[in-house]
Amino acid sequence: MKTVLLGSAAIAMLAISSASSEPIAITHAKAWTMTASDPVPDATILIDDGRIVSVTTNGAVPSDARVIDAKGQPVTPGILNSATQLGLIEVSSAAGTRDQSSEAHGIGPGFDVSMGLNPNSALVALARADGVTGALSYPSKSDEAPFAGQAAFLKLRTEGGILDHAGAAVVALIGGNKWPKDAGSRAAQWQMLRRAFGKASDGHHDAGRDKGGPHGHGDAASGPPPGSDDAVLGAVLEGRVPLALFVDRESDVREAIRFAHDFSVHIVIMGGGEAWRAADALAAARIPVVLDPQANMPTSFDELGNRLDAAAILYRAGVVVAFGMAGGAIEESYNAGLDLREGAGLAVANGMPYVEALKAVTTNGHRLWGGGSGTLAAGETADIVLWDGDPLEPSTNAGTVLIDGRPVSTDNRQRALEQRYLPLATPQ
Repeated sequence: MKTVLLGSAAIAMLAISSASSEPIAITHAKAWTMTASDPVPDATILIDDGRIVSVTTNGAVPSDARVIDAKGQPVTPGILNSATQLGLIEVSSAAGTRDQSSEAHGIGPGFDVSMGLNPNSALVALARADGVTGALSYPSKSDEAPFAGQAAFLKLRTEGGILDHAGAAVVALIGGNKWPKDAGSRAAQWQMLRRAFGKASDGHHDAGRDKGGPHGHGDAASGPPPGSDDAVLGAVLEGRVPLALFVDRESDVREAIRFAHDFSVHIVIMGGGEAWRAADALAAARIPVVLDPQANMPTSFDELGNRLDAAAILYRAGVVVAFGMAGGAIEESYNAGLDLREGAGLAVANGMPYVEALKAVTTNGHRLWGGGSGTLAAGETADIVLWDGDPLEPSTNAGTVLIDGRPVSTDNRQRALEQRYLPLATPQ
């Protein structure tokens, strides 16, 4: 039996030497499984072939397992940021490193940002070092208002690319200052959205008839080509993909509820600065909200109702809440892990139960975008983080990060700069 203690050198060696088929046992963990309201004390988490085998108190350790001693510290599922632009923006002031939007004529809902992801981004490495194992990376805009394009779901692996699946959501933006004047008022934006889905719905029904009815037993070639706007919107109409609507003003949130009802589609409110004012209506419509828990000051007239206890209000009403840096112009890519965890801690300080804040940065995002359950449960993919303290405290660090059951390197540019320059600042 090999025992590995928390420590950067040991973890780096483990990341290099570990194979996905090698059994791993995390011992003495305060395991937040996210399947219960309390953590499992002194837990042993067994991992084999990239998946969790069991989580039990003081469980037995197989003789051939590599052991990681958590020393009583918290262990959680990997952190999931539900609204980022990781892999799409490197330096916001350098146009050549921004791949989050399209101005190409004729590219609308089908704009697929997954083709422009940069797995070697320094910001991806930084997020991974801070415990982020998954993220939704979304587009800013396309050429066709009010659509931004298709979001991608990321798994921050160190090998084999970071794209888990493309087309995780179709994104639309509605509200003041979100589009140039040619898009008209927000009323026009809503009409454009309805018109696009009405057209796609008509084409979807026509394709179904051409293929021999709604179950499509005829010629499959009669449907819209894959990747086309109609095919992308058709996936939303069929319930296979959610429509992620960036709206903030209460009136737009309520209009989104009406839209979801009229077209029978699954939507997710993104941003939702004033969504708390429609909390009961959102809960009744079973519409989840992704918000930035740090947002308490308006950056536009649409967000005059921003407040730090918005997450708690939505949770108490029965709304599924996930956290992401929705609308945070800097935090969408920079410090995507640290700011997210700090925001979750602020949500707790403002009335959200601790376990629910943890869910908002783990399991709830998986419910919205897929990619597993985000729990520490038998059979689930082993995306796991061992912390050196409370994960919702900004001073806490991720000691060990496992993705697909393999410890990954947490080296990043900031750490390299620290190691290079800190000795020079230390008096000799």
